[in-house]
Amino acid sequence: MKGVFYAYVLKSMLHDYFYKGHCKDLQKRLLQHNSGMTASIKPFIPFEIVYYEEFETLQEAIKREKYLKSAAGRRFLKKIIAS
Repeated sequence: MKGVFYAYVLKSMLHDYFYKGHCKDLQKRLLQHNSGMTASIKPFIPFEIVYYEEFETLQEAIKREKYLKSAAGRRFLKKIIAS
């Protein structure tokens, strides 16, 4: 699929918790997360977007999400988000 896809990182505004995902519509996805539609992260709402990247294909966004969830990806995010 072609278009604009995102790999993103959300941070809980009340807890030290980060969520990594991918989507086609970043603002819509944030609203879904904050409305409690994702049961596993419901205890951590509300969230804010702290980082995202744009991609032309869904496959690229998924690949980047997997990287962000890896140990190397977490180190990368720690540097980016801290600055």
